[in-house]
Amino acid sequence: MNRFSSGRKATILNKAMKFLPLVMGIIVIAVFLIGVNYVSTSSLEGQQESLEKAISRDVAQCYAVEGTYPPNLGYLVDHYGLTYNDELFFVDYQSIGSNIYPDITIIRLTEDK
Repeated sequence: MNRFSSGRKATILNKAMKFLPLVMGIIVIAVFLIGVNYVSTSSLEGQQESLEKAISRDVAQCYAVEGTYPPNLGYLVDHYGLTYNDELFFVDYQSIGSNIYPDITIIRLTEDK
């Protein structure tokens, strides 16, 4: 009677237990990479939202101070201190007239991964 002997099942279990730290390590790394990607994406969204608010604020300030809307985006950069990363965002600024709010479109140039 070999009631308490370790048989074939125990051997397979021991082999499987050897790989458990490796599998757990891979899972931890995967969760970490997913978290980094999420933070990066939400950071870009925050930057885009911040840029939209900054441009709207500067356009409204220009109209309040000068009585006309800015003729182009460069005017806001030169006279109102607007700064943004042109490698991350493309800003399409279309002036319709000096007394009509301009059409502003902001496009993120980087892809979400």
